[in-house]
Amino acid sequence: MVLPSIDPLVAAGVILSTAATDAVYVMFTANVAARRRFAAASWSSAWYLLSAFAVISYTSNWVYVLFAAIGSWVGGFLSITLLGQAADRRAE
Repeated sequence: MVLPSIDPLVAAGVILSTAATDAVYVMFTANVAARRRFAAASWSSAWYLLSAFAVISYTSNWVYVLFAAIGSWVGGFLSITLLGQAADRRAE
């Protein structure tokens, strides 16, 4: 199987945009759980805006889905880590 060519800048952009998208999704979910309507709606809007770059990038070249998965993992991991640290500071 021959892999399509990969533009490193687009790959990095997909990783960063999906990482940001997942971080924003975590914030959206946290605000929905806390029943903060304005904040949840704002995070939801940002979530869709950020996901546009990744979707457009990897629909033109399926290989970028792998970079989207990496970014998704990084974004989820980092945002949960930061939320945990913020909760620890509030508990002190």
